[in-house]
Amino acid sequence: MYDSVPAGNDSNQGQLIAMKILVALSVSHLLNDIIQALVPAIYPLLKTEFALSFTQIGLITLAFQGTGSLLQPFVGHYTDRRPMPYSLPVGMGFTLGGLVLLALAPSYHFILLSAVLIGAGSSIFHPEASRLARLASGGKHGFAQSLFQVGGNFGTSLGPLLAAVIVMGRGQIHVLWFALLALAGIIILTNVGHWYQAHLRELRRTPRVSSIYPANPLPGRRIFTALGVLALLIFSKYFYLACIGSYYTFYLIGRFQLSASQAQLYLFLFLFAVAAGTIIGGPVGDRYGRKRVIWISILGAAPFTLMMPYANLMGTAVLSVFIGVVLASAFSAILVYAQELMPGKVGLVSGIFFGFAFGMAGIGSALLGWLADHTSIAHVFYLCSFLPLVGLLTVFLPNLDPPKPVR
Repeated sequence: MYDSVPAGNDSNQGQLIAMKILVALSVSHLLNDIIQALVPAIYPLLKTEFALSFTQIGLITLAFQGTGSLLQPFVGHYTDRRPMPYSLPVGMGFTLGGLVLLALAPSYHFILLSAVLIGAGSSIFHPEASRLARLASGGKHGFAQSLFQVGGNFGTSLGPLLAAVIVMGRGQIHVLWFALLALAGIIILTNVGHWYQAHLRELRRTPRVSSIYPANPLPGRRIFTALGVLALLIFSKYFYLACIGSYYTFYLIGRFQLSASQAQLYLFLFLFAVAAGTIIGGPVGDRYGRKRVIWISILGAAPFTLMMPYANLMGTAVLSVFIGVVLASAFSAILVYAQELMPGKVGLVSGIFFGFAFGMAGIGSALLGWLADHTSIAHVFYLCSFLPLVGLLTVFLPNLDPPKPVR
């Protein structure tokens, strides 16, 4: 409804307030994704404590990623029509409840329930936070999405590191320390909600609904085809990230005989590279075009993923950094490209793509866990190394970039 209205006014003060909102959203994303990353980071502890199989571990990921996948499109569609300024702290409240339950869970079934609560909190957070990032972007949509995403990716990278320091070796109950992060998120998002509510009130007094992008001239069939290609690209990216996120520590432990804490440091290195790469995709897409970024970010990771199964420990670490940086730039470009395909439906598009990404990560983790039980972790990494070749499908995406003026 108000997805395309510029935030604030043209004054420096308005721009400063908008930047503060973007930073607050990025920090909140960091806190949210630290908590999300905590769950797979303590898989070795949970596997030992509850005698879990790799299939059961995959089902934990499916529980919280699947919940986010199913709910996010509905949340996004609903808030497109009826914005809810205080839905963000409510979502973080669900996450807080899931954390407490995870720390105290006496059995596998309670772990699954805690994962569902964490997934529900994330499903409420992402679509509306993504809309607010666009609202406060001042027209720099790629930059705003990258700044929002980089907070989440830094959080994902910090999760395993904090888990290694705080939880691993100390016990499941120490998960409760992460509840402090959820409480901080609730405070920050409540203040963001105050700004959003005041902004909506101002818009209702003087409606200025305008279109950042003109009505999409593409026929419905081409839009549908482009969305299908984007979905396949998301599939390739998030299946590979599910492989790394859920099983990289087990791969390093099994192949190079590292300890669980040592392996988590290598996972942190990969996820830190993902965070660093995220900030690149949006601004580069603003300047040079989303399609170019999508080409490079998906297909460009293929040479590195194909080499990883044959590398030694140092080579694996170096390749993981290149893979993280290159692959990470994709999502912001894909999300903004999809928003340009369907102008005026920012919440719905954000919900669909965040939800689909979560779903692919959850399904991927479950399927790869089952495959690892029946073959080996090394075989799973070999098969997943071919996934970035799906980036070749980018050739079927229409060019949405406006023509450059002739000089």
